[in-house]
Amino acid sequence: MTRLSAAFGKPHPTLVTFITAGDGDTAANLDALVAGGADVIELGMPFTDPMADGPAIQQANIRSLAAGTTTADIFAYATAFRTRHPDVPLVLMGYANPMTIRGADWFAAECKKAGVDGVICVDIPPEEDPELGPALRSVGVDLIRLATPTSDAARLPAILNGSGGFLYYVSVAGITGLQQAAQASIENAVARLKAATDLPIAVGFGVRTPEQAAAIAKVADGVVVGSAIVEIIEEHGHNAAGPVRDYVASLKAAIISARG
Repeated sequence: MTRLSAAFGKPHPTLVTFITAGDGDTAANLDALVAGGADVIELGMPFTDPMADGPAIQQANIRSLAAGTTTADIFAYATAFRTRHPDVPLVLMGYANPMTIRGADWFAAECKKAGVDGVICVDIPPEEDPELGPALRSVGVDLIRLATPTSDAARLPAILNGSGGFLYYVSVAGITGLQQAAQASIENAVARLKAATDLPIAVGFGVRTPEQAAAIAKVADGVVVGSAIVEIIEEHGHNAAGPVRDYVASLKAAIISARG
């Protein structure tokens, strides 16, 4: 059993949280996510053109890059995190250029060495899987794919082929953080995706409140929260760990209560 499969095998829905590497005190914020009850952590790799992200994560990318964050720094954060938290899954999320510029084999090997469990690459479509997928799978790192409201029955097989860990359902056709899908549309989408795959379904984009997280947790295997946490880091800077922990704890309590 992998760390990701164990995280999604718990008796409650899985809480997946996101922060951007190099934005604020990354190590302290990662620890705060764990302390608050996050089951899976996505660590964003800062990039100059984060096309899928809304203003909050765009600004986090800018702050991180301005602070000089490098790919080597990101793997150092991951390695240290794995030492402190041997059982909590860590997923790198970002864009193709930083992941492939030194070659897919190099990136996959570094992921394996750092104890990274999965990778979400926003801008490599399934048709371009050879750019990264085989290298990751060869070292046992899951390539986690995205499905969207426009991923119809004809498209889903391509998305699912080679996908691992969990399926990330992007619940709105847009960028992160600015809007949330209607609950009925999320319920319908999760049912449709579950009919097509045995992978756990985690739903994200626009989830901000414990109430929203609980509603999604009633139908999905996991709930993804990112922009709201990044905004807390923006507000509190290097003192964000406490507020991050408390916010994540409120989400986790709501998710656990959602299933009664």
